[in-house]
Amino acid sequence: MRLKTLATLLSGFALSGLLLGAGALAPVQSAEAAAQQPSSKKSVRKAKPAPRSPRKAALVEAAAKPTFGQLYGLHAVDDPLDLKSSVALVLDQDTNEVLFSKNSQAVLPIASITKLMTALVVVEAGLSLDEQLTISDEDKDTEKGTGSRLAIGTTLSRGELLHLALMASENRAASALGRNYPGGPTAFVAAMNQKAQSLGMTDTHYVEPTGLSSRNQSSAKDLAALVKVAHEFPLLREFSTSKDHQVMVGKRQMAFHSTNGLVRSSSWDIGLQKTGFINEAGRCLVMQAKLAGRKLIMVFLDSTGKYSRIGDAERVRKWLSTQPSTVADSGVGG
Repeated sequence: MRLKTLATLLSGFALSGLLLGAGALAPVQSAEAAAQQPSSKKSVRKAKPAPRSPRKAALVEAAAKPTFGQLYGLHAVDDPLDLKSSVALVLDQDTNEVLFSKNSQAVLPIASITKLMTALVVVEAGLSLDEQLTISDEDKDTEKGTGSRLAIGTTLSRGELLHLALMASENRAASALGRNYPGGPTAFVAAMNQKAQSLGMTDTHYVEPTGLSSRNQSSAKDLAALVKVAHEFPLLREFSTSKDHQVMVGKRQMAFHSTNGLVRSSSWDIGLQKTGFINEAGRCLVMQAKLAGRKLIMVFLDSTGKYSRIGDAERVRKWLSTQPSTVADSGVGG
Protein backbone atom coordinates (compact mmCIF):
# COMPACT_ATOMS: atom_id res chain seq x y z
CA MET A 1 0.00 0.00 0.00
CA ARG A 2 2.81 2.38 0.89
CA LEU A 3 4.54 1.60 -2.40
CA LYS A 4 1.36 2.38 -4.30
CA THR A 5 0.93 5.67 -2.45
CA LEU A 6 4.57 6.64 -3.14
CA ALA A 7 4.18 5.82 -6.81
CA THR A 8 1.04 7.95 -6.97
CA LEU A 9 2.84 10.90 -5.36
CA LEU A 10 5.84 10.61 -7.68
CA SER A 11 3.53 10.44 -10.66
CA GLY A 12 1.77 13.57 -9.44
CA PHE A 13 5.08 15.43 -8.99
CA ALA A 14 6.19 14.43 -12.49
CA LEU A 15 2.91 15.65 -13.98
CA SER A 16 3.19 18.92 -12.05
CA GLY A 17 6.72 19.38 -13.39
CA LEU A 18 5.50 18.90 -16.92
CA LEU A 19 2.68 21.39 -16.42
CA LEU A 20 5.04 23.94 -14.88
CA GLY A 21 7.48 23.48 -17.75
CA ALA A 22 4.68 23.90 -20.26
CA GLY A 23 3.45 26.98 -18.44
CA ALA A 24 6.91 28.58 -18.53
CA LEU A 25 7.04 28.19 -22.29
CA ALA A 26 3.43 29.14 -22.95
CA PRO A 27 3.86 32.95 -23.16
CA VAL A 28 6.65 32.65 -25.75
CA GLN A 29 4.80 30.10 -27.81
CA SER A 30 1.60 32.13 -27.65
CA ALA A 31 3.34 35.28 -28.83
CA GLU A 32 4.96 33.46 -31.72
CA ALA A 33 1.72 31.80 -32.68
CA ALA A 34 -0.22 35.07 -32.50
CA ALA A 35 2.16 36.70 -34.92
CA GLN A 36 1.63 33.92 -37.42
CA GLN A 37 -2.18 33.66 -37.15
CA PRO A 38 -4.25 34.83 -40.17
CA SER A 39 -6.71 37.66 -39.54
CA SER A 40 -9.78 35.55 -40.42
CA LYS A 41 -11.61 34.22 -37.37
CA LYS A 42 -12.87 31.21 -39.34
CA SER A 43 -9.52 29.52 -39.33
CA VAL A 44 -8.98 27.28 -36.32
CA ARG A 45 -5.73 25.77 -37.46
CA LYS A 46 -2.86 26.95 -35.30
CA ALA A 47 0.56 27.52 -36.71
CA LYS A 48 3.18 25.24 -35.22
CA PRO A 49 6.19 26.99 -33.66
CA ALA A 50 9.34 26.69 -35.72
CA PRO A 51 11.66 23.99 -34.42
CA ARG A 52 14.47 25.40 -32.32
CA SER A 53 17.97 24.53 -33.44
CA PRO A 54 20.16 22.72 -30.89
CA ARG A 55 22.54 25.65 -30.83
CA LYS A 56 19.79 28.21 -30.13
CA ALA A 57 18.31 25.94 -27.50
CA ALA A 58 21.70 25.68 -25.81
CA LEU A 59 22.14 29.46 -25.87
CA VAL A 60 18.70 30.02 -24.33
CA GLU A 61 19.45 27.46 -21.63
CA ALA A 62 22.87 29.01 -20.93
CA ALA A 63 21.39 32.52 -20.75
CA ALA A 64 19.00 31.39 -18.03
CA LYS A 65 21.79 30.16 -15.76
CA PRO A 66 22.81 32.46 -12.91
CA THR A 67 26.27 33.99 -12.81
CA PHE A 68 28.80 32.83 -10.24
CA GLY A 69 28.29 36.14 -8.45
CA GLN A 70 24.57 35.50 -8.19
CA LEU A 71 25.20 31.99 -6.90
CA TYR A 72 27.57 33.40 -4.26
CA GLY A 73 24.99 36.01 -3.18
CA LEU A 74 27.24 38.94 -4.08
CA HIS A 75 24.40 40.96 -5.58
CA ALA A 76 22.77 41.08 -2.15
CA VAL A 77 25.53 43.46 -1.02
CA ASP A 78 24.31 47.07 -1.24
CA ASP A 79 26.57 49.98 -2.12
CA PRO A 80 26.14 53.78 -2.01
CA LEU A 81 26.14 54.10 -5.81
CA ASP A 82 23.63 51.31 -6.43
CA LEU A 83 25.95 49.65 -8.93
CA LYS A 84 24.68 46.77 -11.04
CA SER A 85 28.08 45.09 -10.81
CA SER A 86 28.42 42.79 -7.82
CA VAL A 87 32.17 43.51 -7.74
CA ALA A 88 33.80 46.91 -8.17
CA LEU A 89 37.09 48.59 -7.38
CA VAL A 90 38.34 52.11 -8.10
CA LEU A 91 41.84 53.12 -7.10
CA ASP A 92 44.39 55.83 -7.78
CA GLN A 93 46.96 54.51 -10.25
CA ASP A 94 49.81 56.52 -8.78
CA THR A 95 49.18 56.13 -5.04
CA ASN A 96 47.17 52.86 -4.95
CA GLU A 97 44.66 54.68 -2.74
CA VAL A 98 41.33 52.83 -2.85
CA LEU A 99 38.49 55.23 -3.65
CA PHE A 100 35.70 52.68 -3.91
CA SER A 101 35.54 48.99 -3.10
CA LYS A 102 32.75 46.43 -3.34
CA ASN A 103 33.45 42.70 -2.93
CA SER A 104 36.92 43.37 -4.35
CA GLN A 105 38.34 40.15 -2.88
CA ALA A 106 35.71 37.90 -4.52
CA VAL A 107 37.15 35.45 -7.06
CA LEU A 108 34.97 35.13 -10.18
CA PRO A 109 35.19 34.15 -13.85
CA ILE A 110 36.59 37.09 -15.82
CA ALA A 111 35.59 36.21 -19.40
CA SER A 112 37.50 38.20 -22.05
CA ILE A 113 39.32 40.33 -19.49
CA THR A 114 41.62 37.29 -19.89
CA LYS A 115 42.77 38.74 -23.21
CA LEU A 116 44.58 41.54 -21.40
CA MET A 117 46.96 38.98 -19.90
CA THR A 118 47.15 37.21 -23.26
CA ALA A 119 48.27 40.46 -24.87
CA LEU A 120 50.75 41.23 -22.09
CA VAL A 121 52.42 37.82 -22.43
CA VAL A 122 52.67 38.18 -26.23
CA VAL A 123 54.21 41.66 -26.04
CA GLU A 124 56.67 40.78 -23.29
CA ALA A 125 57.81 37.72 -25.26
CA GLY A 126 59.13 40.05 -27.94
CA LEU A 127 57.61 37.98 -30.76
CA SER A 128 57.53 39.56 -34.22
CA LEU A 129 54.33 41.50 -34.76
CA ASP A 130 54.81 41.18 -38.53
CA GLU A 131 54.86 37.38 -38.57
CA GLN A 132 51.88 35.99 -40.49
CA LEU A 133 49.67 33.62 -38.51
CA THR A 134 46.80 31.54 -39.88
CA ILE A 135 43.51 30.81 -38.12
CA SER A 136 43.04 27.05 -37.92
CA ASP A 137 40.44 24.53 -36.73
CA GLU A 138 42.23 24.53 -33.37
CA ASP A 139 41.04 28.12 -32.87
CA LYS A 140 37.34 27.22 -33.02
CA ASP A 141 35.35 27.79 -29.85
CA THR A 142 34.66 24.34 -28.43
CA GLU A 143 33.75 25.81 -25.03
CA LYS A 144 30.66 27.88 -25.87
CA GLY A 145 30.17 27.16 -29.58
CA THR A 146 30.37 30.82 -30.60
CA GLY A 147 31.21 31.88 -34.15
CA SER A 148 33.78 34.32 -35.47
CA ARG A 149 34.25 36.70 -38.38
CA LEU A 150 37.74 35.26 -38.82
CA ALA A 151 37.15 32.23 -41.02
CA ILE A 152 39.38 29.18 -40.86
CA GLY A 153 42.33 29.81 -43.16
CA THR A 154 42.41 33.57 -42.53
CA THR A 155 45.99 34.84 -42.38
CA LEU A 156 46.87 38.02 -40.49
CA SER A 157 49.95 39.38 -38.81
CA ARG A 158 50.49 38.79 -35.11
CA GLY A 159 50.07 42.53 -34.60
CA GLU A 160 46.68 42.55 -36.33
CA LEU A 161 45.49 39.58 -34.29
CA LEU A 162 46.64 41.31 -31.12
CA HIS A 163 44.73 44.43 -32.16
CA LEU A 164 41.52 42.50 -32.83
CA ALA A 165 41.81 40.51 -29.61
CA LEU A 166 42.06 43.66 -27.49
CA MET A 167 39.74 46.02 -29.36
CA ALA A 168 37.05 43.69 -30.76
CA SER A 169 37.60 40.81 -28.28
CA GLU A 170 38.07 38.35 -31.16
CA ASN A 171 38.32 34.88 -29.65
CA ARG A 172 40.00 33.17 -32.59
CA ALA A 173 42.58 35.95 -32.68
CA ALA A 174 43.43 35.35 -29.02
CA SER A 175 43.50 31.59 -29.55
CA ALA A 176 45.88 31.91 -32.51
CA LEU A 177 48.19 34.14 -30.46
CA GLY A 178 48.44 31.50 -27.76
CA ARG A 179 48.77 28.63 -30.23
CA ASN A 180 51.70 30.32 -31.99
CA TYR A 181 53.62 31.00 -28.81
CA PRO A 182 56.92 29.09 -28.47
CA GLY A 183 55.96 25.72 -26.99
CA GLY A 184 52.32 26.05 -28.07
CA PRO A 185 49.13 26.59 -26.02
CA THR A 186 50.33 24.69 -22.95
CA ALA A 187 53.46 26.81 -22.67
CA PHE A 188 51.43 29.95 -23.27
CA VAL A 189 48.95 29.25 -20.46
CA ALA A 190 51.87 28.44 -18.18
CA ALA A 191 53.39 31.82 -19.07
CA MET A 192 50.09 33.54 -18.29
CA ASN A 193 49.95 31.99 -14.83
CA GLN A 194 53.62 32.64 -14.20
CA LYS A 195 53.15 36.32 -15.07
CA ALA A 196 50.15 36.51 -12.75
CA GLN A 197 52.23 35.08 -9.91
CA SER A 198 55.04 37.54 -10.57
CA LEU A 199 52.54 40.41 -10.27
CA GLY A 200 51.25 39.10 -6.94
CA MET A 201 47.91 38.08 -8.48
CA THR A 202 47.32 35.31 -5.96
CA ASP A 203 43.60 35.03 -6.71
CA THR A 204 44.15 34.48 -10.44
CA HIS A 205 44.25 31.34 -12.54
CA TYR A 206 44.11 30.84 -16.33
CA VAL A 207 43.39 27.71 -18.35
CA GLU A 208 43.21 29.22 -21.87
CA PRO A 209 43.85 32.58 -23.61
CA THR A 210 40.37 33.71 -24.73
CA GLY A 211 38.26 33.88 -21.57
CA LEU A 212 35.58 31.54 -22.91
CA SER A 213 36.25 29.16 -20.02
CA SER A 214 34.69 30.00 -16.66
CA ARG A 215 37.79 28.47 -15.07
CA ASN A 216 39.72 31.63 -15.94
CA GLN A 217 39.15 33.45 -12.66
CA SER A 218 40.47 36.45 -10.76
CA SER A 219 39.53 39.17 -8.28
CA ALA A 220 39.11 42.92 -8.76
CA LYS A 221 42.21 43.47 -6.65
CA ASP A 222 44.30 41.27 -8.95
CA LEU A 223 42.86 42.75 -12.14
CA ALA A 224 43.71 46.25 -10.97
CA ALA A 225 47.35 45.12 -10.71
CA LEU A 226 47.15 43.71 -14.25
CA VAL A 227 45.70 46.93 -15.66
CA LYS A 228 48.44 48.97 -13.99
CA VAL A 229 51.20 46.89 -15.60
CA ALA A 230 49.50 46.59 -19.01
CA HIS A 231 49.11 50.37 -19.13
CA GLU A 232 52.90 50.70 -19.20
CA PHE A 233 52.93 49.31 -22.77
CA PRO A 234 52.06 51.92 -25.45
CA LEU A 235 50.97 49.22 -27.91
CA LEU A 236 48.42 47.79 -25.47
CA ARG A 237 47.12 51.27 -24.74
CA GLU A 238 46.77 52.02 -28.45
CA PHE A 239 45.16 48.74 -29.48
CA SER A 240 42.74 48.48 -26.56
CA THR A 241 41.39 52.02 -26.98
CA SER A 242 41.00 51.97 -30.78
CA LYS A 243 37.48 52.77 -31.90
CA ASP A 244 37.70 50.85 -35.18
CA HIS A 245 40.20 48.87 -37.22
CA GLN A 246 40.16 47.42 -40.73
CA VAL A 247 42.05 44.37 -41.91
CA MET A 248 42.34 42.57 -45.24
CA VAL A 249 40.80 39.11 -44.99
CA GLY A 250 41.69 37.44 -48.27
CA LYS A 251 40.64 39.94 -50.94
CA ARG A 252 38.09 41.58 -48.69
CA GLN A 253 38.57 44.47 -46.29
CA MET A 254 36.71 43.95 -43.02
CA ALA A 255 35.94 46.55 -40.37
CA PHE A 256 36.03 45.67 -36.68
CA HIS A 257 34.80 47.87 -33.84
CA SER A 258 35.51 48.34 -30.16
CA THR A 259 33.36 46.42 -27.70
CA ASN A 260 33.48 49.42 -25.34
CA GLY A 261 31.33 52.37 -26.39
CA LEU A 262 33.01 54.64 -23.84
CA VAL A 263 36.10 54.97 -26.07
CA ARG A 264 33.92 57.10 -28.38
CA SER A 265 32.66 59.36 -25.61
CA SER A 266 34.12 62.85 -25.24
CA SER A 267 33.40 62.63 -21.51
CA TRP A 268 36.05 59.96 -21.07
CA ASP A 269 39.85 59.98 -21.36
CA ILE A 270 40.59 56.25 -21.42
CA GLY A 271 44.18 55.04 -21.47
CA LEU A 272 43.49 51.28 -21.54
CA GLN A 273 40.40 49.11 -21.40
CA LYS A 274 39.01 45.61 -21.87
CA THR A 275 35.50 44.23 -21.75
CA GLY A 276 34.33 40.68 -21.15
CA PHE A 277 31.21 38.54 -21.12
CA ILE A 278 30.23 34.93 -20.67
CA ASN A 279 27.10 33.79 -18.86
CA GLU A 280 29.03 32.60 -15.81
CA ALA A 281 30.87 35.93 -15.45
CA GLY A 282 28.19 38.46 -16.37
CA ARG A 283 29.30 41.72 -17.99
CA CYS A 284 32.83 42.78 -17.04
CA LEU A 285 34.95 45.87 -17.64
CA VAL A 286 38.41 47.08 -16.62
CA MET A 287 39.80 50.51 -17.48
CA GLN A 288 42.50 53.03 -16.85
CA ALA A 289 41.08 56.53 -17.19
CA LYS A 290 41.74 60.11 -16.17
CA LEU A 291 38.88 61.39 -14.02
CA ALA A 292 38.57 64.31 -11.61
CA GLY A 293 42.20 65.23 -12.23
CA ARG A 294 43.48 61.77 -11.28
CA LYS A 295 44.65 58.67 -13.15
CA LEU A 296 42.35 55.92 -11.97
CA ILE A 297 42.01 52.17 -12.42
CA MET A 298 38.45 50.87 -12.48
CA VAL A 299 37.22 47.26 -12.31
CA PHE A 300 33.61 46.11 -12.69
CA LEU A 301 32.75 42.41 -12.60
CA ASP A 302 29.54 40.40 -12.77
CA SER A 303 27.33 43.23 -13.96
CA THR A 304 23.74 42.39 -14.89
CA GLY A 305 22.27 43.82 -18.09
CA LYS A 306 23.83 44.47 -21.49
CA TYR A 307 24.78 48.09 -20.81
CA SER A 308 25.01 47.98 -17.02
CA ARG A 309 28.81 47.92 -16.82
CA ILE A 310 28.89 51.14 -18.87
CA GLY A 311 26.21 52.59 -16.61
CA ASP A 312 28.26 51.67 -13.55
CA ALA A 313 31.32 53.40 -14.98
CA GLU A 314 29.21 56.52 -15.57
CA ARG A 315 27.85 56.37 -12.03
CA VAL A 316 31.38 56.28 -10.65
CA ARG A 317 32.49 59.13 -12.94
CA LYS A 318 29.61 61.36 -11.81
CA TRP A 319 30.19 60.42 -8.18
CA LEU A 320 33.88 61.29 -8.39
CA SER A 321 33.11 64.66 -9.96
CA THR A 322 31.16 65.63 -6.83
CA GLN A 323 33.79 64.45 -4.34
CA PRO A 324 36.70 66.37 -2.78
CA SER A 325 40.17 65.56 -4.11
CA THR A 326 40.64 62.88 -1.44
CA VAL A 327 37.92 60.23 -1.38
CA ALA A 328 37.70 57.68 1.41
CA ASP A 329 37.33 53.96 0.79
CA SER A 330 33.65 53.08 0.77
CA GLY A 331 34.50 49.84 2.51
CA VAL A 332 31.61 47.95 0.95
CA GLY A 333 31.98 44.20 1.11
CA GLY A 334 35.63 43.87 0.70
